[in-house]
Amino acid sequence: MTERRARRTYTEEFKKQLVQLLNNGKPRAEILREYELTASSFDKWVKRINATGSSHDKDNRSPKERELLRLRKENQQLRMENDVLKQAALIFAQK
Repeated sequence: MTERRARRTYTEEFKKQLVQLLNNGKPRAEILREYELTASSFDKWVKRINATGSSHDKDNRSPKERELLRLRKENQQLRMENDVLKQAALIFAQK
């Protein structure tokens, strides 16, 4: 069996520097080999950084995705409030 490599984390600045190397003409394969990166991770960084200047998910969401997340959060909050009110109604009904 092959041994799994430990998960590594990279700073935003490091990611931007590598994307800049690619944009300046350094071959993708050379960057992947030199820094021991996975192609999928690097491609994701390139796409996101070139689109918005950031590799973070939250900075790369569409307006519809942000609205959906906001509505899901609001829905969760309302469900919790509803559960509290149900419990309070049960308590008052017993008295």
